[in-house]
Amino acid sequence: MTEKDEKYIFGVVKVGDKGQIVIPRDARRQYDIKPGDALLLLGDNKGMALVKTEIFDSVVGQVMEGLTK
Repeated sequence: MTEKDEKYIFGVVKVGDKGQIVIPRDARRQYDIKPGDALLLLGDNKGMALVKTEIFDSVVGQVMEGLTK
């Protein structure tokens, strides 16, 4: 299995009274999420995903570069 094919289950999280969730430690370590990091919440009719904004910014930058060439 290649790295891009890997799937993970980090456990179940509960939504608190303020709508907050705790990202499990193993997930934070796997994706190098540190306190203060900004995450973008994406979703569709099947579910949601969190993406570090620095990764999203990088992808958008690459797309924009391609449009100007």
